Amino acid sequence: QVQLVESGGGLVQAGGSPRLTCTASTRSFSGYPLGWFRQAPGEAREFVAAIDWSGLDTRLADSAKGRFTISRSDPKNMVYLQMNNLKPEDAAVYYCGVQIYNTGDLRSERMYDYWGHGTQVTVSS
Repeated sequence: QVQLVESGGGLVQAGGSPRLTCTASTRSFSGYPLGWFRQAPGEAREFVAAIDWSGLDTRLADSAKGRFTISRSDPKNMVYLQMNNLKPEDAAVYYCGVQIYNTGDLRSERMYDYWGHGTQVTVSS
């Protein structure tokens, strides 16, 4: 069992640059792909960003390209999502996930084995 905890959400002004953080309290991230997804009210969970086990390969949703960056620190057991130029449509609950048993498509929600409870990002215009 892996427990993931997200933080860094809250009320942010449009154009702001919050950084989300996810850490695992029960297991090291080292060697496993990690991803960020989000879910807005009434919408399905959607892919935002992912990073492979080495940190060298990252993927971003089209909506995130040019604005968001994903990174990881294995010594700190953390994965980050730096969000810049936040837009009202970025408002959602943001979840981090880890692929441990099912490694594969970084963009596919079903490939992630464990999830955090999410952190709410609200954008004020």
